[in-house]
Amino acid sequence: MHPAATETKDRLRTQALARRDGLDPGLRAQISAGLARAAGGLGLAPGSVVSGFWPIRSEIDPRPLMDALAEGGARLCLPAILDRATIVFREYVPGMPLVAMGFGTRGPGAEAAILDPDAMLVPLAAFDGAGNRIGYGAGHYDRAIARLHARGRVPRLIGTAFDCQQVDAVPAEAHDAPLGEILTESGLRRFRLCL
Repeated sequence: MHPAATETKDRLRTQALARRDGLDPGLRAQISAGLARAAGGLGLAPGSVVSGFWPIRSEIDPRPLMDALAEGGARLCLPAILDRATIVFREYVPGMPLVAMGFGTRGPGAEAAILDPDAMLVPLAAFDGAGNRIGYGAGHYDRAIARLHARGRVPRLIGTAFDCQQVDAVPAEAHDAPLGEILTESGLRRFRLCL
């Protein structure tokens, strides 16, 4: 990892998260609830496996969207942190009991089936207009996506965020998995051909 890129990402992450934290909690909840209206426009076929995430801190809450996708026939999964470097995606049925996963998030227990997502709702700290993202610095999603690619799986990557998290440019590095799309309160934006 290039030190200048790391320093820039850290600065952009801090600034974008401060803007996100500064949003009124009621507005965050209203925007999150509004994501559900985008479910039909995503064009996911019934039976598609979609990974979501359990929100932490001031993140946009994808659960209303996940519920709407499940009602449309999607099969859901959530990330499960196995160790400091590895996440897998365990099947999630809305309303099922969840366990602590670390980092303040929750997910299905070890008894849940591990699924390979066809589409991923990707959490992030910041994004730019080319679909590059900054996560929280642990690299879990980049490694998980790389493992899926190594097995011939190319999931559709849909970032979910608030508009205020957009930055001018993210210094993308070779290991960074770019997004094909971003869903914010302004709607769905496509950055490149989604596979």
